[in-house]
Amino acid sequence: MIKTLSSIALAGLIAASITGCGGAAPAPAEVEFDNRCKQENVLAPKWTCIPMVEGAYAGVGIAQKSAAGMGHMRRVALANGRSDLAQQIKSQVKDKVETFTRTTGVAEGETVDQVNTAVSKQIAKVDLQGSKGVDAWTSPSGSLYMLVTVPEATVNGEVKAAIKTSFKNDNALWQQFQSKNALEGLDKEFPTD
Repeated sequence: MIKTLSSIALAGLIAASITGCGGAAPAPAEVEFDNRCKQENVLAPKWTCIPMVEGAYAGVGIAQKSAAGMGHMRRVALANGRSDLAQQIKSQVKDKVETFTRTTGVAEGETVDQVNTAVSKQIAKVDLQGSKGVDAWTSPSGSLYMLVTVPEATVNGEVKAAIKTSFKNDNALWQQFQSKNALEGLDKEFPTD
């Protein structure tokens, strides 16, 4: 019996200590959201977080501090920035080409997939001529951040040329696809079964 009373008293003591004295809990301190760009926990130029330049595709290249010197770091950062640009351009071109082919109403055909693939491969091979480093920032650890851009007009011209070339190269397949669609349309309009 004493053991049971001791257990109940202990449980009550634990419950009272967990719930507190019944007073209202203090309000948690409000945390202010800070959306400024930070690299290595210090404020950094906004372009290091979100690379954007009007009229150009923009990417960021980063080079770690190197005993080879600043010249080497600039080359590495520029190469990494160009790689970033190439990936962005490739995905944007794919989206734009798919949107273009959908608006013509032929997104379900095999020929469209072939044209899309051909354009993506050609654009992936495009040199980033005209790309250049337009800004740089050195972080506290000594890493070099470089903003690299290429004019949109240059890339867009290459994309248009690649699309035209791909459609011409796949002209026979394109005509075959259009004929197939026309026949399927006739079958739907004039069913024979």
